[in-house]
Amino acid sequence: MSNSLDQRRGFLRRMIAVVPASGLATGAALSQVGCADKEPAATAAAPPTEKKYAPTYLNDAEWVFVSAAVAHIIPADELGPGAVEAGVPEFIDRQLETPYGHGKLWYMQGPFHPESVPELGYQLNMTPRDIYRHGIADCDAWCKKSQDGKTFAELPKAKQEEVLHLLESGKVALPNVPAKLFFSYLLSNTKEGFLADPIYGGNKGMAGWKMIGFPGARADFMDWIEQPGKHYPYGPVSIDGQQA
Repeated sequence: MSNSLDQRRGFLRRMIAVVPASGLATGAALSQVGCADKEPAATAAAPPTEKKYAPTYLNDAEWVFVSAAVAHIIPADELGPGAVEAGVPEFIDRQLETPYGHGKLWYMQGPFHPESVPELGYQLNMTPRDIYRHGIADCDAWCKKSQDGKTFAELPKAKQEEVLHLLESGKVALPNVPAKLFFSYLLSNTKEGFLADPIYGGNKGMAGWKMIGFPGARADFMDWIEQPGKHYPYGPVSIDGQQA
């Protein structure tokens, strides 16, 4: 096994420690309860036949931005598909139409303390939808001002990566949302979309699961309990029964 494959698998395995698949499934169940007045399509199972996804929350400029950004966070290479190919932009757009995106699972009453210490938890008045809307608009405006009128998605790949590093380090002053906060949501949601069950729109073809050897939602592993170290020969299975 090549060093690059080991590194990529290691990176994705470390994600699981932060984004357990069971947590995503629980969050989706809470979303359906907390947002009964919304269309269920945001968390519904992906259709069995592939067709072009039409964003429901992100506008065209936001969709292009998200697609360009997540392509840098998990790029496609000779070892497998990246975030775009795995449907991460679709996952993010769907999640922004759930109670998570609307902040209905959070306490969102004041007072708000933007400068509070991290130990106090989230203290802003913005929902994830707001963070994406303001963050993308602010970042594109900053890029236009500093990069000859070009938006983030219009920049060369190397310059896009540079901008993402500036956001991550907080070296870009965005007027409406802290740059580090915006990047943290983009990073976390990209990880989630690459590793969540495919019924939520991402992890198409179970690409993330196959990369790390995760078996998915298989119901029974009794035959393997007393076979430590033996290679598990079966591919992953989605919650809805799809098999890779």
